[in-house]
Amino acid sequence: VAATTNKEVDAHIPNYPSLPPQLICQLHNVTMHADVETDEVYAQMTLQPLSPQEQKEAYLPAELGTPSKQPTNYFCKTLTASDTSTHGGFSVPRRAAEKVFPPLDFSQQPPAQELIARDLHDNEWKFRHIFRGQPKRHLLTTGWSVFVSAKRLVAGDSVLFIWNDKNQLLLGIRRANRPQTVMPSSVLSSDSMHLGLLAAAAHAAATNSRFTIFYNPRASPSEFVITLSKYVKAVYHTRVSVGMRFRMLFETEESSVRRYMGTITGISDLDPVRWPNSHWRSVKVGWDESTAGERQPRVSLWEIEPLTTFPMYPSPFPLRLKRPWPPGLPSFH
Repeated sequence: VAATTNKEVDAHIPNYPSLPPQLICQLHNVTMHADVETDEVYAQMTLQPLSPQEQKEAYLPAELGTPSKQPTNYFCKTLTASDTSTHGGFSVPRRAAEKVFPPLDFSQQPPAQELIARDLHDNEWKFRHIFRGQPKRHLLTTGWSVFVSAKRLVAGDSVLFIWNDKNQLLLGIRRANRPQTVMPSSVLSSDSMHLGLLAAAAHAAATNSRFTIFYNPRASPSEFVITLSKYVKAVYHTRVSVGMRFRMLFETEESSVRRYMGTITGISDLDPVRWPNSHWRSVKVGWDESTAGERQPRVSLWEIEPLTTFPMYPSPFPLRLKRPWPPGLPSFH
């Protein structure tokens, strides 16, 4: 089941009366993948719905699992037309080069070195890193145009270099949003995705079995696989109302984070017939920024941060442990 699409659910997708709007599952396994054609990253997740009795016994630990370790030595740059030309090189910001790349030997003239970077498919790419020009700047020259051609990069795409704790240079790309002429192999059509995902989830819930999804949050209009603790906090411990101000974090193309402000203009189910009381994309919003056209008109409760919050409803899931969390037990999603 491939869950990577930014299209709306089509009206002719069948209803599954036995499938609740929220399906509480135990997460058994997660593996990360990258599409061979686009390098788009997605997760393969194996989930198992909890029975009503298991849900009653599900207590939330103070910390659900160990937070993923984020790299500190990295930089991301949106490519310019010069960066993607076949005759030029890649201009590296000075601070980024000094932070991420091994130091150059400035006793050489010009200072230069060979860099070997591995992409998400474990392929090696060799680049010549040189410090030259007027004014002097860091450039990747030999090998760069081969990489640009092989990955079919254009101005507006982004590249990410990471120096990891194993002293390895890693390389990733993020493509700018543009119409796709060829559908990536990991992505099914919108109809197939929704039909397959809903059918698999409904069957798993009815038979107490596991099901697998391929999940890419960037390709969906709103997160639909979240931790139980995040859901409980948003739904049972936050009050929202029309007219309330909020902020929401967005990841930029250069992997930084930006806050956007807005006002809640309505609260209603996205699909009140098939999915009543679903909180997914139940909040209608108006954005302050002039770029509001690029933002979704509906968001989910767990994606926003109201500027004024106080408890709303009693939660069926205690936020603190009432008994020790069994070691090795996977977290709930």
